Amino acid sequence: MNSSEESAVTGMSAGRPALRMGPAELVQAAAMARRFYLEGKSKIQIAEEFGVSRFKVARVLETALERDLVRIEIRVPAELDAERSDRLRARYGLRHAVVVESPAQAVEESPDPENLGEVAADLLGELVTEGDVLGLAWGRSTIHMAAALHQLPPCTVVQLTGVYDAGTAERGSVEAVRRAAQVSGGEAHPIYAPMLLPDSATAAALRNQTGIARAFEYFDKVTVAAVSIGSWEPGISTVHDMLSDEERAHYASLGVAAEMSAHLFDAEGRRVGRDLGERCITVEADRLRRIPEVVAIAGGQRKAAAIDAVLRSGLVTSLVTDTAAADQLLEAGPAPRPALDRADPDGA
Repeated sequence: MNSSEESAVTGMSAGRPALRMGPAELVQAAAMARRFYLEGKSKIQIAEEFGVSRFKVARVLETALERDLVRIEIRVPAELDAERSDRLRARYGLRHAVVVESPAQAVEESPDPENLGEVAADLLGELVTEGDVLGLAWGRSTIHMAAALHQLPPCTVVQLTGVYDAGTAERGSVEAVRRAAQVSGGEAHPIYAPMLLPDSATAAALRNQTGIARAFEYFDKVTVAAVSIGSWEPGISTVHDMLSDEERAHYASLGVAAEMSAHLFDAEGRRVGRDLGERCITVEADRLRRIPEVVAIAGGQRKAAAIDAVLRSGLVTSLVTDTAAADQLLEAGPAPRPALDRADPDGA
């Protein structure tokens, strides 16, 4: 930078009041800012146009910001909390973390508010690409998400778990798979079977049925999956509600803190009660771990500990949650290993 340019630049902040710019300086700064921020031109291009050095351009742009000639605003929809989202993503080493404002009323009693499904639907619209295989597991949040879908690239949609009650299939995960396939224009592979069976032999027999076996064949092809998370208490975990009192007490004695797709986890993300999986129609944990993108949808203070446990399991890569759960997660103990390591705590 030559001496005349240097004096011209420093003169913008020295020799006159701190918040005052002369008309020529204002016009030049506004023009340079327009080129840089609105037209996308580089500082070198701007320097060539105005016949100055790129150093002067940089200083003019900096001064324009300092003196409020240019205002840079980062705007996200009011229901999204960008700051919590970024902190949560960094804490757990997630690929994506999206935090939604919790409902103003009764956040402690409202796990998985419906707006989580709406935001998750928009996230899937970003993540799914043409030719992907989308897997949907049973859960109220995934059902809300499917109902909110309005745009998906052409993809195959497969159900990853049986249903809570075969008699409610039209209102549950089967309908969610159909809805997603309808939006995408792709094939649907639903599973017409309960999630939990009386014993492992009955579950094995159902897995060999033609329609269910065909869906299972797609599990290794799934590229994006959406799952729900439940804490081990009534009304918050579908699996908990399907078991007898004796069975609930047994699994509670093993230290169950969370449930996802009929897999149980302790507070450190280790799988417990694996025998339950033998009675269930669900995607295996090892297959889930191999899916490139697994999005968990869960919120509410009552689910915070369960969400933490599942994020420690290495099965999930992204999360859609709410501020009530996020605040609890951000105040939790030592940060876990990055979720994107996909590390199995049992093998750590």
